[in-house]
Amino acid sequence: MDKYTEIKKKFSQRENKEKALKMSNYMRDLFTFYGLATPQRREVYKDLLKKEKKSKKVDWPFLDQCYEDEHREFQYLVVDYLAAMQKFLTYDDVPKIKEYIKAKQWWDTIDGFDTIVGDIALVDDRINDLMLEWSKDDDFWIRRIAIDHQLCRKEKTDTKLLEQIIVNNFGSDEFFINKAIGWSLREYSKTNPEWVRDFLNRYRDQMDKLSIREASKYV
Repeated sequence: MDKYTEIKKKFSQRENKEKALKMSNYMRDLFTFYGLATPQRREVYKDLLKKEKKSKKVDWPFLDQCYEDEHREFQYLVVDYLAAMQKFLTYDDVPKIKEYIKAKQWWDTIDGFDTIVGDIALVDDRINDLMLEWSKDDDFWIRRIAIDHQLCRKEKTDTKLLEQIIVNNFGSDEFFINKAIGWSLREYSKTNPEWVRDFLNRYRDQMDKLSIREASKYV
């Protein structure tokens, strides 16, 4: 039995239709679910991820099968898989990852892909220029990834890059963009509250109220 079929069988055996309906409703009925809680879902493919890490090679055809599946748990599997294989990802993999980012878009997968893409920059700084490009993309989900790709970097945050990306998104009326701006600043304020406070003082008049509210939580 191939990997995809085996995982699908295990997901099906654990299906909870009542929870699946609630999960679908929570996601505005955009996706179909098996109704598996995160720990239960990850338990299904825990051993698979261990084997994949030993192989040191990303199985893109398998991930394609998973991302094409109608059940949202399979898209979560792809995000978890790529996170587990992070050290084997390169700049050349980004176009492939972008295909997943552009498909079946919603905040739940987008917020998993942001650090996957962002962490490639820790070994290849070409990502920095790419994130500047993405920060001006017509697709606001792509822009959201650019804004949040440095989340949790702490002292390794490139503040010049973060500032430029955020400035590129001023004037947006998109909730998910303004929320992302606030989120990125709030997270970095845990490391450098002075920098965030100064940023807010300089750009307050250009920022959405939601962004300011989120960014100001700890400063």
